[in-house]
Amino acid sequence: MQIRNLLACMLGLTLMGCQQIGASCEVPAIEQATENLGPIEQYSLAELSEGMADKRFSSEAITAAYLQRIAEIDDAGPELNAVLALMPDALAIAKQRDQQRCDGEVLGPLHGIPVLIKDNIEAAGPVPTTAGSTALLENVTGRDAPLVARLKEAGAIILGKTNLSQWANFRSDDSTSGWSSVGGLVKNPHRLAYNSCGSSSGSGAAMAAGLAAGTIGTETDGSIMCPSSANGIVGLKPTVGLVSRRYIIPISETQDTAGPMTRSVTDAAIMLTAMAGTDPQDKATAEADERRRDYAADLSVQGLEGVRIGVMRDQLGENPAIIEQFEKALSQMREAGAMIVDIPERGIDEETLGDAEFKILLVEFKAGLNAYLASTPESVKVRTLADLIQFNAANKDIELAHFGQELFEMAEEQAGLDDPEYRAALQATRRIAGTEGIDRLLRENEVDVLVSPTLGPAWRSTLGQGDKFEGPSASWLPATSGYPHLTVPMGAVDNLPIGISFYGPKWSDHALLKVGYAYEQNSKARRDPKFLED
Repeated sequence: MQIRNLLACMLGLTLMGCQQIGASCEVPAIEQATENLGPIEQYSLAELSEGMADKRFSSEAITAAYLQRIAEIDDAGPELNAVLALMPDALAIAKQRDQQRCDGEVLGPLHGIPVLIKDNIEAAGPVPTTAGSTALLENVTGRDAPLVARLKEAGAIILGKTNLSQWANFRSDDSTSGWSSVGGLVKNPHRLAYNSCGSSSGSGAAMAAGLAAGTIGTETDGSIMCPSSANGIVGLKPTVGLVSRRYIIPISETQDTAGPMTRSVTDAAIMLTAMAGTDPQDKATAEADERRRDYAADLSVQGLEGVRIGVMRDQLGENPAIIEQFEKALSQMREAGAMIVDIPERGIDEETLGDAEFKILLVEFKAGLNAYLASTPESVKVRTLADLIQFNAANKDIELAHFGQELFEMAEEQAGLDDPEYRAALQATRRIAGTEGIDRLLRENEVDVLVSPTLGPAWRSTLGQGDKFEGPSASWLPATSGYPHLTVPMGAVDNLPIGISFYGPKWSDHALLKVGYAYEQNSKARRDPKFLED
């Protein structure tokens, strides 16, 4: 946690000595705003935004409360290891946001809202972007990823960086989700001995534990969905191309995207509204400005009325407790006006899809990482994937202590983006997962959205022994097709959360949010973590 130690002085900027921002302002004094707040972990992002609009809260009080919560829950207490670094100017920016509000300049519902971002996403400031590796401890680029710039333009405050599965879980098949050499192992706040899943592990655990009003994760295949489900929060993987990927340490140009991880569907919609948009330097986002909208608009408890829900029956797994929770969710959706349509089999060529996806990830990881490393400051000594492999071998006691780097080595052997096998793999995934996958299932069954459990509950963390996933993962088809995917808390098994997944065609992000919101409001299935020791 050496990065955190460099920024520990930030925690000195707490409630003592804070002053009201200006005599003409109606924002409450810090003492009154703090008293009005009470426990910060009880609020959704939307509720905090409403409290500032009503002059009951201030951004300064909210930000200070989250810093205190991080000190008490992440640094001490359960020691979640969810937060890698804090931005030293967060509290000063919060004061600026309060002043702007006093001056009548409100940038939107994110104005004055503190958020945490995964540490493979760049944000300007003295904090490096490490992907959880000590090889990038000097990677202070001074750049904002476009999605971060958009969040700031919407008034959000970047509170800090979250821990993650190192290199977004693309180093070894034997990796343990949530572990990085920079931050250690992230704990699940519901049961501390259990895994937080990954690779957006810290974002999931931090959100569940109430360490920020919202968090950002990234996904290639399951890296938002799994930690959101495992930590009992809402997670959205947007349509690939809705949110810019520039200045995010890459795995796959075809499948990578960032997305919100939040307490509620409304919060996810608010964050996506700010994050989405065209980036001329990310060609995948060419349609984003045309497609983006106010994703929080039209969310209604009646959003399931008349919606045809396709149930992926071959994706339920064998755990009777999960099946029971899922059947309960279907009953709640039926009672809310949805029509439930059973789909017995997906009819997917899984072997071909799996082989094609793996080829794509290996080829694009090498190309994308080499391009990214070439853009980093001269202080970063690893300039290629080959350099990184050598760095890990030279620092094996730190970097390779728990698992190897065989995926790195396989990627390094790839021919490149002109490889005919790679080009064929691209066509295969788009066809099998997209046109012959999700699109066909929707069309043939005349349904609006597909649904299944997101994944089984978290497993006991066994560092060095890999992960123990339970049941089918809902992330595969949306990930390989590039289509959107939303997970919402569905219940729990043995005090471990499980989520329900909604996925649909390309650009159906808003439709999924509307359905997910209606389910969320009818089910009220989210539960606060208990920080159980076992």
